[in-house]
Amino acid sequence: MTSDSPTPAIPAPLFLYSLLYGGMTCIAGVLGSKQVALGPLAVEAGIFPFLMLVALSSTVAELYGKPIANRLVRFGFVPLLTAIGLTWIVLALPTDEGMYEPAKEAFPIVLSQSWRLMAAGILAYGVSMTLNVYLFSRLARAGLPFVALRGAIASIISQVVDTIIFITVAFYGVRPIAELLLGQSLAKIVLSILLVPLLIKGFVMLAKRMAPAPEVTSLS
Repeated sequence: MTSDSPTPAIPAPLFLYSLLYGGMTCIAGVLGSKQVALGPLAVEAGIFPFLMLVALSSTVAELYGKPIANRLVRFGFVPLLTAIGLTWIVLALPTDEGMYEPAKEAFPIVLSQSWRLMAAGILAYGVSMTLNVYLFSRLARAGLPFVALRGAIASIISQVVDTIIFITVAFYGVRPIAELLLGQSLAKIVLSILLVPLLIKGFVMLAKRMAPAPEVTSLS
């Protein structure tokens, strides 16, 4: 059965950013195994791909509108849950005895996580990314003209919410969380101010180079 209606093309920037978004959802949990020191701030390294997710979702909202950005966030659960499932399977499979020793011992330490950490990551991702798109789009409708400023404000609020959800679900009742909440929130606020506006501006400029108007239009 054929149809006279052509298949709608996906804009090249949206296709590229969707691929990058899916990759960031997978790598965030792996990089989060390391704590990095940024001057006086200590933060888990998963914040860097997570800030990429924030910037990408805001960029898509700016270029293609809130509904498309929300769909991107929802589709992000697919690579996220797939990566978690494959990680569990690989950890459950027997290890080759010929695998060299440092990696044999380190692999399960780096990649294995408790069910609470897994649940915390999934819940924090869904709530914070949805909130980021909502705030970014709401600020645009309110008339705030600067895309970088909208991105920074939305990122700061959504990342603080992300921290509260993740740390509470993952560690409440296991360890004191007040200091951890304060430190992680401060680090994410600073990085949201420094990195997210630059990332969004860069992504928007790249998209408009790849697909000049009218293919790329602001629908926020």
